[in-house]
Amino acid sequence: MATTTTTELPKRYHDAVERWRQTYLPDFDYLIENWDRYFPRDPRFRLCAYRECGMPCAIECGEDQGRPKHRSAAAMKPEVAHQLLAQIRAQASTEFGSIQQHQLTLARAHDEEEQAMVLRMMAEELRHGYQMLHLLVEDDWSAVAGASADQMIEEILSMRTGSHVLGAFNIDFESFVDNVVFCALIDRVGKYQLSMQKISSYSPMAESMPQMLREEAFHLATGVVPLRRWVVKAAQGSPLVTLAVIQKHLYKWVPRALEMFGDERGGATNVKWGLKPMKNQEAQDQYWREIEKVVRDLNMRYLRARLTHLDLAGAEAALAKLETEGGAIEGVRAEDLLRLPDREFFRRRGVPAFRMVGVDGERFEEVEAFLNHLVRVLPDGYRATADFRDYVESLRAVARGDRSPEEAQKQMPALRRVGGVCPCSKSVRWVAEEAVESPTSGAAR
Repeated sequence: MATTTTTELPKRYHDAVERWRQTYLPDFDYLIENWDRYFPRDPRFRLCAYRECGMPCAIECGEDQGRPKHRSAAAMKPEVAHQLLAQIRAQASTEFGSIQQHQLTLARAHDEEEQAMVLRMMAEELRHGYQMLHLLVEDDWSAVAGASADQMIEEILSMRTGSHVLGAFNIDFESFVDNVVFCALIDRVGKYQLSMQKISSYSPMAESMPQMLREEAFHLATGVVPLRRWVVKAAQGSPLVTLAVIQKHLYKWVPRALEMFGDERGGATNVKWGLKPMKNQEAQDQYWREIEKVVRDLNMRYLRARLTHLDLAGAEAALAKLETEGGAIEGVRAEDLLRLPDREFFRRRGVPAFRMVGVDGERFEEVEAFLNHLVRVLPDGYRATADFRDYVESLRAVARGDRSPEEAQKQMPALRRVGGVCPCSKSVRWVAEEAVESPTSGAAR
């Protein structure tokens, strides 16, 4: 039976993460104090790195399948080590970036339990980021990274919304609906990435994944459980939530989720080098089928709450008819139900990048007509964000011929680096000098 070991980062790095936590997760102490109230059956949170024992020792896919897995960066081919390092940095960036996003609207929850679920998820994302930093510290990546562990950790902790590696983590949340839909969709992508990295040809990476996956299951529930409650409340006429609001947030986040798998034509090198078992398109296709089931489950719950006299079989038949024939059944219209947008809708990366495709797959020839469509289908608050403004500027540049879609992709999002490793940076330094022992030294206020 597999067991886990736990390790903490060296004190100066552990303290750096704690300082970061005090700044971006100020409700952490409340979570710990009330853990047994909200999560009495679960072990109390601990900030440490977990490693799973008893994992496969042989490379599980690719050109070196069957050979021993790598225990160090130095044992890998330089190009493989570079690719792996980019994955570790990106994973770390997403974990810390997610916390910064969720903190913006955490206080706007209507339900105390749902708020506590999101808060726990944020703490576990902190631990996931910590896990990735542990991978950077315990091995010597200097020859690959061209930077020290201090510099790499400083850069990651200095990122803010707008400067993270993946676009989905550079979007400000506008309401608690963002918190929940993000967990249901974006954390589901995280589950896929962690599952693929579980077979990594780099043993420390593979051994880091099982505990992260166990925690990720709770993160998905943090999205799906409130959504299930909300669609029932919407069916009962609650003024606090409507399917129309949820629908707009699906349109906002589904395109970003699809892009997190990478360009649809890519991923072969990850398979070749044993870092992941699937190419990007294959993983994205599986994800799509999964979120189709999530949306259908929500529609079933809405329908059964509206038409309470229907048994399960009757509700299944009614939903199938609405999906295939449209129209209405006892006052429930097909257009009232949730649906996924076309897979090319509102894409800024990958094969469909900057194509003007509407939520139902309709094609637009004029930029302004397409932007008017986006205004109708996306959340009102999102349209005021820097992320949407950057997209509009890039779309217009592509339409004018000033940039190709490939060039525009490289400029999305417009990264706003803050801090980093530059000696002249005026930002807070998260990693204290060796001689500084105070756990609060350098803390941002």
